[in-house]
Amino acid sequence: MNRIIIATRGSKLALWQAEHIAGQLMSRYPDLEVRLLKIKTKGDKILDVPLAKVGGKGLFVKEIEEALMDGRADIAVHSMKDVPTELPAGLKLGIIPERESPEDLLLSCKYENLMELPEKARVGTSSLRRQAQLLQLRPDLDVVSLRGNLDTRVRKLKEGQFDAIVVAKAGMRRLGLTVDYEFELAPPSFLPAVAQGALGIEYAEGRQDLDELLGFMDHAPTRFCVQAERAFLHGLDGGCQVPIACYARYGDDQLRISGLVADLKGERMVRKEKTGKPEDAWQLGHELAQEVLKAGAREILGELYA
Repeated sequence: MNRIIIATRGSKLALWQAEHIAGQLMSRYPDLEVRLLKIKTKGDKILDVPLAKVGGKGLFVKEIEEALMDGRADIAVHSMKDVPTELPAGLKLGIIPERESPEDLLLSCKYENLMELPEKARVGTSSLRRQAQLLQLRPDLDVVSLRGNLDTRVRKLKEGQFDAIVVAKAGMRRLGLTVDYEFELAPPSFLPAVAQGALGIEYAEGRQDLDELLGFMDHAPTRFCVQAERAFLHGLDGGCQVPIACYARYGDDQLRISGLVADLKGERMVRKEKTGKPEDAWQLGHELAQEVLKAGAREILGELYA
């Protein structure tokens, strides 16, 4: 194999991710030609509506997966938090590289941390998960929808449209973006999105050549954590229309997973934790989902979906 085509979204962050994988491939295989195929997804086209209202799953991956299935691309590099828990027939997440920081950051040009924000401060985020957890900690905040690529969101903050915004730490680090004040919103008090900070490389199931070519990038501890978190989401049948958060960590041959479901205002929040063996990651995530549903999440989700 002397050439590989990577399908990617065209945002700065998506291109950074694709180029990061391309760079790893070219340093390992100097004779390999790597090309990027930029694709615009439904999620990239609809920017004036909150994600939760667009509806559907796979807003940022469907068109990219079509390029894999029709042979225009060999592999796709995704932010794992964008990838639905059920893949199209014939495709697989063959490689999960080592995860970047999964935490969120509260960014501000004026205020040092969450508690310093004034009453009714205007905080931007497109994520209902972030909204619910913010409002649980600070019910007085005015949380408003903020869509767009990461660099666009940071620019709007710097222009003074918001007192603060909440974004993923991994994206800020990958793009080398900074603002005056960054306050970490981290577990256990603030849980990230499922698989936040992790990348996934997707390709056709039958491509053994790609298994061998890409295998050096797979990171087992990250794979265990991502599997458990995705199983939790799958067990809840959740998408981006609901405030669901989950975080797994691996150590001493144990997997510890925390998951929560909240209402939109963070007034009701069901949260559980479970520990088990890493090889049981999928089962562990599913069991945690069932426990959360039994503890009151079923009613919350029922109201949200209604």
